[in-house]
Amino acid sequence: MTQTTNPPSVTTSPASIGRLVRDARKQRGLTQHELASLLNTSQSAIHRIESGNQNLSLEMINRIANALESPLITPGAGGTSTNLRIAGNTRLEGSIETRSSKNAAVALLCASLLNRGRTVLRGIAHIEEVNRLVEVLDSIGVRTMWSSDGRDLTIERPDVLDLDNMNADAARRTRSVIMFFGPLLHFNDEFRLPYAGGCQLGARTIQPHLQSLRSFGLNVQATEGYYRATTTKSAEGARTIVLTERGDTVTENTLMAAAMTPGVTTVRNASPNYMVQDLCVFLTMLGVEIEGIGTTTLIVHGREHIETDVTYTISEDPIEAMSLITAAVVTNSELTITRAPIEFLEIELAILQEMGLDFSLGHEYRSGNGFTRLVDITVEPSMLHAHADKIHPMPFPGLNIDNLPFFAVLAATAQGQTLIHDWVYENRAIHLLELNKLGANVQLLDPHRLIVVGPTRWRSRDMVSPPALRPAVCILLAMLAARGTSVLRDTYVINRGYEDLATRLNRLGADITPFYE
Repeated sequence: MTQTTNPPSVTTSPASIGRLVRDARKQRGLTQHELASLLNTSQSAIHRIESGNQNLSLEMINRIANALESPLITPGAGGTSTNLRIAGNTRLEGSIETRSSKNAAVALLCASLLNRGRTVLRGIAHIEEVNRLVEVLDSIGVRTMWSSDGRDLTIERPDVLDLDNMNADAARRTRSVIMFFGPLLHFNDEFRLPYAGGCQLGARTIQPHLQSLRSFGLNVQATEGYYRATTTKSAEGARTIVLTERGDTVTENTLMAAAMTPGVTTVRNASPNYMVQDLCVFLTMLGVEIEGIGTTTLIVHGREHIETDVTYTISEDPIEAMSLITAAVVTNSELTITRAPIEFLEIELAILQEMGLDFSLGHEYRSGNGFTRLVDITVEPSMLHAHADKIHPMPFPGLNIDNLPFFAVLAATAQGQTLIHDWVYENRAIHLLELNKLGANVQLLDPHRLIVVGPTRWRSRDMVSPPALRPAVCILLAMLAARGTSVLRDTYVINRGYEDLATRLNRLGADITPFYE
């Protein structure tokens, strides 16, 4: 079937056009310097364009389109929906590096509001979740600057944040904006935040956040479209907070509130997950003493004022590493995933070993933050069989909640019947039924439980991406193994959490072509 590629409208924002330029440049394998040479301009000009900090004339847009031999940024009628055309029967080979953590990045962007000094986040991913938060920060007066290679982000906050000017549209496209509560309660007696968005995974209450933050004087009232917050001075002295939910973001919000509350705050039932550990290490670099990092009890010695120039390297993403392991298994490929944070993958690998996966681990080394343990994982082609017990997530150190959907693909590859229990979210399991369109045998027992019967002879399909990040990536990975050519439409949700995934898979032997319409 012939596909028509429609370019985005010229009314697209500079930030959106910048991302299209960057994607098209990387698709052609060009560096910023090489594109600059083709256009007879400077690398810094290309950097400004890709960062969304440069308004472009129609003439310049046409010049860039011609240089990149791409219609993706040609002005004209049409929308900007991102789609992928995926050739199946793929075998991958080589090695691929695990990129930095999405969930750590968004927490650190929020935490940068605590610091009146300069914050540099190294290795931060160019993903839509980060882009949305940067847009929110820019709108309230924070100065953000990308490095010339696009890998590092410098953040400088003003003395007074312009919260009335907050970009509500950007804020509503990310759930991470709820982590503004913890920092902002230190600087404003009253403020409001738009309702948080993100993946469609069912009801996710913010009550645990509000219960914890009341101990720091924050009161929140839900109104139409916004949370309205007021703050009062909290009682001085030591405090103990028992979280009613061992959630990652509620722990992070509590840590940011405690970091600038003088005295000692003990947080019990805290999440020790990877993004929380990243935040703890970052806060210690700001001068906040934290005891118990990596455990469920954190003791925070708060400071009245934080003003430190700090450079922090974000640790690698265990969820992306698990995605790449799944890509190797479903395509029956030999693949090495480098810089994998092993502490947050040990349960997943233990289950896969029981299922018959042949893999090896290299020697341990440290991430750029000096804290997180990394290894290189080599996956060999293997014949998997169903796991004897149900597969279900647990708070760290259990199987990561975000890694559970990949086991639906893995179970569909394995011989036999597997029960998957997604007890956390009401609506995520139902999105995995989309695998049936590609030939899988997935049965929904109830909103939380799936039966998956394998092995699967995957077949190609033209379909719309599920509105949840991890199930959408599961569909993409299954399409790599399908007979024929598949189309996955409206893949913005994948770009929320993965940087250049299609381009990086192509370097391993995949054949994935982005197009817009």
